[in-house]
Amino acid sequence: MAYARKILARLPIFSIRSAVLLTGLLTLPAMAMADEVADANQSHKPRYDYPTSARADYVIGCLASNGMKHEFLDKCSCGIDTIADQMSYDDYQHAETVLSMLQGALGQRAEEFRSTAMLTKLVDRLRQAQAEANLRCH
Repeated sequence: MAYARKILARLPIFSIRSAVLLTGLLTLPAMAMADEVADANQSHKPRYDYPTSARADYVIGCLASNGMKHEFLDKCSCGIDTIADQMSYDDYQHAETVLSMLQGALGQRAEEFRSTAMLTKLVDRLRQAQAEANLRCH
């Protein structure tokens, strides 16, 4: 720091002002580009708003199924955003519940979930949204 002050003390005031101005002019385009990139990343908001806990649960489950590798963090986040573009949170929650019951040990009672047209459509919408997420994000 002291060395820099000695050098600055030797320079005429005109040079210091020019250097500061030049630094500012060179920095502005980089700052503008950084703002554009940040805006592009934040500009897409999913159609439906999901609670943070539901988003976190999805991302953690996605990471766990992909070996907890950091490179999947953005892909998993993209996945839940893609699903949130296509389904309301209530529909998503109902479809997840039906899927978990179908995969559980319900036996004959699971047939009620398989044979109900409305629930089948809901699960199909979730599977379609998940397929879209796989195409977009992975």
